[in-house]
Amino acid sequence: MAPVDEFPYGERRIVTIEGRAIGVLNVGGTFYALRNSCPHHGAPLCEGVVKGTMADTPAHEYSYIRHNEFITCPWHGYEFDLATGRSLVDPQRTRVRTYEVAVEDGDVVLYV
Repeated sequence: MAPVDEFPYGERRIVTIEGRAIGVLNVGGTFYALRNSCPHHGAPLCEGVVKGTMADTPAHEYSYIRHNEFITCPWHGYEFDLATGRSLVDPQRTRVRTYEVAVEDGDVVLYV
């Protein structure tokens, strides 16, 4: 795809392979790749914000967890785990396709 030194932290790129738009993201030095289409209404998912989420806590208590492990759909706010593609709301039924991405010999490599 590209040399790793040309893909800095926070960078994201959308590539099209065999008609599929795939987003590749560098989140703090960890690379993730997922289909650039939200299963809800087909929004460009990889244009969304990468963030953590709130833990399930008692009333009036707040705990922000899993910083930078989720991507949020820019249209309707659906959240997906970057590593697994599973929806935060309904992880057993709703997910987005993920792909293996690695750094090999100084290059970012995407496996589809």
